[in-house]
Amino acid sequence: MSEEVTKEEIKSEEKTKDVKKKTPDVVKEEKAEEKEPAAFSFDSDVEELPEEIKQKLEKNKQARAKKKLVKKKKKRVARTVKLGKAYVNATYNNTMITLTDPNGDVISWASAGMAGFKGAKKATPYAAQIITKIAVQKAREEYGLEEVDVFVSGVGTGRESAIRALNANGLNIIAIKDTTSVPHNGCRPKKPRRV
Repeated sequence: MSEEVTKEEIKSEEKTKDVKKKTPDVVKEEKAEEKEPAAFSFDSDVEELPEEIKQKLEKNKQARAKKKLVKKKKKRVARTVKLGKAYVNATYNNTMITLTDPNGDVISWASAGMAGFKGAKKATPYAAQIITKIAVQKAREEYGLEEVDVFVSGVGTGRESAIRALNANGLNIIAIKDTTSVPHNGCRPKKPRRV
């Protein structure tokens, strides 16, 4: 009689197996949801970006998404970078900020044109402040960046406000170095403009 099993017992065992079974795809999706790093959003607890700049950034993001073809995403290992480097390139016409890890691999970057500024407004201190905020938010949310060495290049008006904005957005500045290239009387300068 022990070998004979009723149909009801077989059905109840199958039901419990179905509940316990999880396909490998379901398990992978659950793990991916757990490990997936927080997506970059402009809604953080640090000072808010102005609405018009948020709209321009979202518009640019959508335009880039349309252009991109659907590709398989590589699994990215979430890594933390506590110490990094900040490169500020302030020219007469634009300001660009790049945040890297100690090896020089780029974590995040921003430029005044990317933030929606056009023409002469790209080189303003306000534009430098906004793009610094964008780059720092992304680096802090995705990589946990806390401290930076700052390397400033160029003579634009945005250089000082970019450094102040790095500090204001919660990064500790360890050192500041000016890496502006200086000619040893190399090329002949442009003739002065007649205005």
